[in-house]
Amino acid sequence: MTRYLSTRGYRAGQRFSDILLGGLAPDGGLYMPEEYPQVTADELTEWRQLPYHALALRVLEKFIGDIPACDLKGIVDRSYTERNFRWCRPGPDGESRAAEITPLTTLETDFHLLELSNGPTLAFKDMAMQLLGNLFEYVLDRRREEINILGATSGDTGSAAEYAMRGKHGVRVFMLSPHGKMSAFQRAQMYSLTDANIYNIAVTAMFDDCQDIVKAIANDAEFKQRYKIGAVNSINWARLAAQVVYYFKGYFAATASNDQEVSFCVPSGNFGNICAGHVARMMGLPIARLVLATNENDVLDEFFRTGVYRPRGSAETQVTSSPSMDISKASNFERFVFDLVGRDPVIVRQLWAQVDAGGSFDLTGTPFLERLPEFCFSSGRSSHADRLAAIRDVWQRYGIMIDTHTADGVKVAREYRQPGVPMVVLETAQPVKFADTIREALGRDPERPPELAGIENLPQRVAVMPPDIAAVKAFIAENCR
Repeated sequence: MTRYLSTRGYRAGQRFSDILLGGLAPDGGLYMPEEYPQVTADELTEWRQLPYHALALRVLEKFIGDIPACDLKGIVDRSYTERNFRWCRPGPDGESRAAEITPLTTLETDFHLLELSNGPTLAFKDMAMQLLGNLFEYVLDRRREEINILGATSGDTGSAAEYAMRGKHGVRVFMLSPHGKMSAFQRAQMYSLTDANIYNIAVTAMFDDCQDIVKAIANDAEFKQRYKIGAVNSINWARLAAQVVYYFKGYFAATASNDQEVSFCVPSGNFGNICAGHVARMMGLPIARLVLATNENDVLDEFFRTGVYRPRGSAETQVTSSPSMDISKASNFERFVFDLVGRDPVIVRQLWAQVDAGGSFDLTGTPFLERLPEFCFSSGRSSHADRLAAIRDVWQRYGIMIDTHTADGVKVAREYRQPGVPMVVLETAQPVKFADTIREALGRDPERPPELAGIENLPQRVAVMPPDIAAVKAFIAENCR
């Protein structure tokens, strides 16, 4: 059975269900498997033919050993249905591809988009959140417990979490977001929900400030225990494990045999999406290169180019047209650095003590940076002008409309294409979520599912407050009575 430890040294041999509800480890670190489960050549051959829900079960069984197999199968089957992921674009002949869950769209030879935004909130976060909602309900029911989920979102995590958890018994969701910094569609998806167990808090600051509040509350052991605080942000290992699945599915879709390698280009601000690719590669998936694409908030690109990790303050974080990546403190990056430094928690604690104090760290001249090529990462950045150009180019050349974050990925992916190696860009959201930029690029409105027509005009319910930890705690306490 896979057991879990903290990047900062907490070793309790935790089971999956325990870390599912806990979020951060007691020492402030992030949970990781004690060892990465390995995938054999025979398993790759078998898995190649599986539909998404069956593949997800096989991958997740590698990480989940304390939920009976029949129960886990039921949870996975309910999570990955054609009904839940029905918003994919039609295939070349106009046929529906919803049964594929994450269909591969070929732009040209060895250059593809992996569609991950076909769920209820039109963003890749649904791929994990639909599973998490069912996992949370299952574990809480059996333990006869309740949980208050506290999270922060820069745009898509919040709505995906709320749609997955709405109406779930034993669960309340308190979601922080940067006031006025998301698109109108993103705000409407969250703030228009009227479910009694959903609470939205708009913080008058940037996403990083929201994330800092969540981490501070998660590190307050007494408050966390009293109010049963849990997490669905990508600090939650279960979410990362769910995202590993679509790397396997994308690999199989882009190749004809397991002798081939594939590169993935991943738009990423918080390092969660691409960290799942890192895990897949460590498990044995034949990945040639993991290409990280950032926007103007290029903290991660700077690290992979220079070895310096220098989080920015709120004043330096730019508001861009790919707002879900307007992040300057990548919370999942700690997981990768844990592997980079040989899984030494002492070094991780030292590095993050500097980060948590508002500083940075520099690995240049260390043996750790010399190891970086072993992990097959590359990176690049994109600007607003780059996004507009990519959106126009993909529309004009292929007749496909992409969102602003996927455009960042397309731009950077083109810089790292290799002959004979398929490049798969992870599509992160549907264009309707960023209609203003689509209109600027193409002079037309993006299409939207009929069920979401006029969502921006619905009444909205949200509490606006300053970036104050005590105020957020008081709000949680008041609504947990």
